[in-house]
Amino acid sequence: MATTAPGTAAALPKSGAVSKGYNFASTWEQNAPLTEQQKAAIAALSHAVAERPFPANLEKSPGKDGGAVVPEKESALEEAGAMDAVLVNTHQFYKWFAELESAMKSETEEKYRLYESTLEERVSTCDGILKQVDDTLSLFEELQSLHSNVAMKTKTLHDACDQLLVEKQRLIEFAEALRSRLNYFDELENVSSSFYSQNMNIGNEQFLPLLKRLDDCISYVENNPQYAESAVYLVKFRQLQSRALGMIRSHVLSILKGASSQVQAAIRGSNSGKNIVTEGVEASLIYVRFKAAASELKPILGEIESRSSRKEYAQILSECHSLFCEQRLHLVRGMVQQRISEFARKEALPSLTRSGCAYLMEACQFEHQLFAHFFPSSAADVSSMAPLMDPLCTYLYDTLRPRLIYEGNIDSLCELVDILKVEVLGEQLSRRGESVAGLRPILQRILADVHERLAFCARTHIREEIANFRPSDEDLDYPGKLERSVDTTSNATVGDKSDIYVTWYRPLEKTVSCLSKLYRCLEPSVFTGLAQEAVEVCSTSLQSAAKVISKKATPMDGQLFLIKHLLILREQIAPFDIEFSVTHKELDFSHLLDHLRRILRGQVSLFDWSRSTSLARTFSPRVLENQIDARKELEKSLKATCEEFIMSITKLVVDPMLSFVTKVTAVKVALSSGSQGQKLDSVLAKPLKTQAFASPDKVAELVQKVAAAIQQDLPNVMTKMRLYLQNPSTRMILFKPIKTNIVEAHIQLQSLLKSEYSTEEMESIGMLSIPDLQSQLDSLL
Repeated sequence: MATTAPGTAAALPKSGAVSKGYNFASTWEQNAPLTEQQKAAIAALSHAVAERPFPANLEKSPGKDGGAVVPEKESALEEAGAMDAVLVNTHQFYKWFAELESAMKSETEEKYRLYESTLEERVSTCDGILKQVDDTLSLFEELQSLHSNVAMKTKTLHDACDQLLVEKQRLIEFAEALRSRLNYFDELENVSSSFYSQNMNIGNEQFLPLLKRLDDCISYVENNPQYAESAVYLVKFRQLQSRALGMIRSHVLSILKGASSQVQAAIRGSNSGKNIVTEGVEASLIYVRFKAAASELKPILGEIESRSSRKEYAQILSECHSLFCEQRLHLVRGMVQQRISEFARKEALPSLTRSGCAYLMEACQFEHQLFAHFFPSSAADVSSMAPLMDPLCTYLYDTLRPRLIYEGNIDSLCELVDILKVEVLGEQLSRRGESVAGLRPILQRILADVHERLAFCARTHIREEIANFRPSDEDLDYPGKLERSVDTTSNATVGDKSDIYVTWYRPLEKTVSCLSKLYRCLEPSVFTGLAQEAVEVCSTSLQSAAKVISKKATPMDGQLFLIKHLLILREQIAPFDIEFSVTHKELDFSHLLDHLRRILRGQVSLFDWSRSTSLARTFSPRVLENQIDARKELEKSLKATCEEFIMSITKLVVDPMLSFVTKVTAVKVALSSGSQGQKLDSVLAKPLKTQAFASPDKVAELVQKVAAAIQQDLPNVMTKMRLYLQNPSTRMILFKPIKTNIVEAHIQLQSLLKSEYSTEEMESIGMLSIPDLQSQLDSLL
């Protein structure tokens, strides 16, 4: 029985919990398989706990089958755990199982009963707590309701208090604003009593604060015309302001007059009154002492300048400027006039201009420093010192103007322009800065007068010395003047340029000298007109002189004279960066003659208003513009003269050849035309060499003439070219077309000889070959 018990137990069906647990364990094992290492650890753990020792309450006593016997005093569950060793039949097993099941059930129910009783106690406790909480919540709700009522009443009270405070603050602000507005009107009585007080004067320490308060009141009333009686108060305030500003003006005038009187007394008390200016004592008397005597004006003047943005103060400030300038002018006028008069008596015009401007700048600089001491904010405005500067500058201008009018020397006038433009306006005025800026207008006026006088003198010089120049025999002594110059130059020291203008024609020298002086002194527009006029009249004068020389000497001398001087003139005007063109405008009335005839004949009515526009257009003169470019005219004259010289030399040398070639050409043209009679045809039909003018002897004779001209006349021409034209490149340029013409004439004659004459005849003629001719011509250079 004992052997079958395990088998029976194994055959029993598994419960749902066991099956569910097994399925869960199986699924877990499949989804999370153990590694070999983990399995080895589990096996080792299973082996370690396979044989557990018996509990201490179990006794080991051998039974009948060698098993342990459980004491009776153990619980039924422990007895049932040891039944494996004592169960002998099925009845015992069922009995043991029933007891075991009863014991387990009893133990399970007891635990749950205990747990149930515990839960019931806890539920009753929670019910009590919940009841207390409900009671507390009801109390809290009642308390919250009471608190809300109190808060609402408190907020209502707080809002009412805030509104009262805001209303109070608004009333306070309104009262303050009303008080502040009324203060400006209430100040009228206080300010009036203060200003009309016998003790009130400019030196009183309350004067400036009262004046500032008065200005604030005027500004406020002006900005608020909507207030009642604001216009009346504004008039009264302005009356007080006018009185105050009048007091200031009187005070400033009094102090300035007092300072002037002290300075004049000091000057009169000086024993060396005439040496004040020269010894520099005026700096301590006229400037330092005046500054000390008028020092009390500085605060009040500074206050006026700080308020000069207002019209009233700007006006009183301008009056103070005028008063200051009047008193200063009264002091320094005699001194400046005396010094400029001394300069005028002792010095020439250029030195007077330089000294006068330097002294006037120094005096104006001192005056500006003194003005800046009293009026620091107004010192930058040049116009503020105009009442003082203009009269001082006028003394110098009135001294220079008459002498300028009588000055006719161009050199002195050019020197004056350099002094005024470079030294005074360019250097001294820029170096001294704003302190002498008031002198710039009068200095520019003086410079403009000098420019005007210089332009007038230049035009007079051009008209009298160049256009109306009457040359003497010595002036027209060409080439004698050049030959004498060559002899003088050969004996003179090398590099001496004193005789560079000796060989020039005097109008050319005066033209170049005048233009070189005027170029840096006159405005470009003025200089352009003068330069165009000077170059034009100089070219005309040179051409007139060339004609006279051609008659007195030779035409070649006249041509070379003109070429030489035109080249010099072109070279000398090249550096001038101007246009030598001037546009002349004229009114042309020539077309009116025909219209007047038509009116007189009655063809057109002068009073036909329907044609008024056309008549106005008809009787209006036409404007004709004529542009004259002196540089281009000069180039044109030079080119024409060079061509004339080239043709004259060519004709001088190869004229026989040219005449022969022309005659042969005419014969051939006559033969080809066939318009002559039979007799003429029979004569011309003969060979060329049988013609009387074209016989070999005649040709040989003209060739010899040309060769003689090349050997004799052409060297003389080159000698004269060297005499007139010192530049080898110029001579080469001029000789090149002459050489070309000579060679071309020989080539034409050679081609004619080859076609019409035999070789023996050509040899008898003895004409040079072209290479030999070119070599001979080149040797002349």
